[in-house]
Amino acid sequence: MTQWGTVAEPMLPSVVCATLSAKLKPVQESLDQSDEDPSNSQPDTQRIQAAISACPAGQAVKLISDTSGSSGFLSGPLVLKSGVQLWVDEGVTLFASRNPVDYDDGSGACGTATSTDASACAPFILAKDTAGSGVLGNGTIDGRGGSILTSGPNAGRRSWWDVAYQNKSSGLHQQVPRLLEIRNGSNFTLYRTAVVNSPGFHVVPTGVTGVTAWGIKIVSPTRGYTRPGYACPEGSTPDVATPATCFTPETVKNTDGFDPMGSKQVLLAYSYVSVGDDHVAIKANGKNPSTQLAFLHNRFYYGHGMSIGSETYAGLSDVMVNDLSIDGFDSAGGIGLRIKSDSTRGGNVSGVTYSQICMRGVRQPLVFDSFYSSDSGTRYPSFSDVKVRGLRNLGSAKYGGGQLTFAGYEVNGQKNPLGIALDNVVFDVVPTFAAGHNGGPSTLPAATHFVLGPGAVSFASSIVSSDTRDVTVTGLPGASTPVDCSEAFVPLSSVLTSSPSI
Repeated sequence: MTQWGTVAEPMLPSVVCATLSAKLKPVQESLDQSDEDPSNSQPDTQRIQAAISACPAGQAVKLISDTSGSSGFLSGPLVLKSGVQLWVDEGVTLFASRNPVDYDDGSGACGTATSTDASACAPFILAKDTAGSGVLGNGTIDGRGGSILTSGPNAGRRSWWDVAYQNKSSGLHQQVPRLLEIRNGSNFTLYRTAVVNSPGFHVVPTGVTGVTAWGIKIVSPTRGYTRPGYACPEGSTPDVATPATCFTPETVKNTDGFDPMGSKQVLLAYSYVSVGDDHVAIKANGKNPSTQLAFLHNRFYYGHGMSIGSETYAGLSDVMVNDLSIDGFDSAGGIGLRIKSDSTRGGNVSGVTYSQICMRGVRQPLVFDSFYSSDSGTRYPSFSDVKVRGLRNLGSAKYGGGQLTFAGYEVNGQKNPLGIALDNVVFDVVPTFAAGHNGGPSTLPAATHFVLGPGAVSFASSIVSSDTRDVTVTGLPGASTPVDCSEAFVPLSSVLTSSPSI
């Protein structure tokens, strides 16, 4: 049950307009042997696109293995059509081209890192202004983020992820494609499919009314680009080597999992996410607010959290997160629940409820930060009516109880305290409060109005009212039964065999 009503589990299509057989045989989950010559970068684009374009509404184009065991398709950018679904069958992988020319907007910048952030690359799969289209099936869509590029200045020198790492190493903007974009339109379905190894963001619905993503797997990197347990050999990762020969979640930059922007009636359910940036990042950075979003029965692994922001200036409201587990594996970048913004991209965020949350191995379990960057402007953040009702943090072998950030916005003449209620929030290991940063108050919590109870809040004694920092505390925590996390954590390898055995 969502805020807008009951959403039923999607179904695989009953009518198929075209069935296409694979012609390529992946070797160790890779097609790099098939497209070393850039002229052979997208042998399947034309036939897949032609089938989609000719397919009547209400039907599907199905990609299947052939009788000889070929299971790979290799394509450049594809455009979906209203009412038509792309069905990637079990055992089949739709691989994205690694030739930047195939995605380039004519500037020649795709596949490079630039000083400006204007996007130069088309997405791999685009649904623009569609109604009732979708991607589904038990197969895989692989963006090949770790494969060496075959054209342009970085041909033979860098992969998409090497280019993306230049954002961190050189302060540049990566020009890489997203894997799946849904722009405007309505009623898009993403069902069961594994969406992996994106060069950039994985799934981005923008300005869409009605998105159902159910039973999907979003993972970067998969085992073809790493080692079991992400145990990369010394000197092989992009922070020390170009081109890198091994990747970890910490070194596949800006690979957000699921980022709805200016959209409403968005559901992510029964899904699994392990990436190098935000698991989810809800944004409102255009003309449309984001509202009525539900995240139910999901399992997260490596990543930077169930996040809201950082762009919230169009307004964001009515968010429900229920039955979420986050297994952070003691990653340095591990974050749990987060709302982030600053005075260059802030806006009103309200009506956010988290319930039945389990965490372990997370460095920063709770982050509510109005000073996400040091940039300064007049779009002031305001976070109100935030509720955490039922959370258990089992702790981290490396970071103990982890760090908590509670920072509302009260500078530049503004008075926008964070309003947050905590009820049955239990940490098995005592957490600490992070220090302020980026021009905000040095001591936290600050500019935060807490409502505690009626259930337990295990760190309540550490929250002290302060007139100088505008910290208020109302309510009285009591006794409560902690959230049962005994069955919350599911090995990623049990739901996606190409995961690196975690």
